[in-house]
Amino acid sequence: MFLVPLDDDFCCPPFLRVELDEAEAEELAAVMKALADPVRLRLVSTVANAESGEVCACDLPALLGRSQPTMSHHLGQLVQAGILEREQRGKWAWFRLRHDRLARLGSLFVAAEP
Repeated sequence: MFLVPLDDDFCCPPFLRVELDEAEAEELAAVMKALADPVRLRLVSTVANAESGEVCACDLPALLGRSQPTMSHHLGQLVQAGILEREQRGKWAWFRLRHDRLARLGSLFVAAEP
């Protein structure tokens, strides 16, 4: 992996900060695939904006207007992709963002010019 120089010789800035190897490309594609659904994007947004930093699965069907089985499916996809982490507390599952993983994946992208 190498850093792409960001200088005036480029006609346009690169999309990625680094050249991805096969494993990194597969990992990033899995995350993008998991996020390429409006319900899952709303779930991530809901969890990210929760005052406590986590959300009980029991609250999500009412918040997003979807059935409990639909929420379970989408939450499973987000956990599998490493975007959310799940913690079982009694009969309820609680979800929070995996900030470490998202920060690492975000570091692959070039910051937009202000």
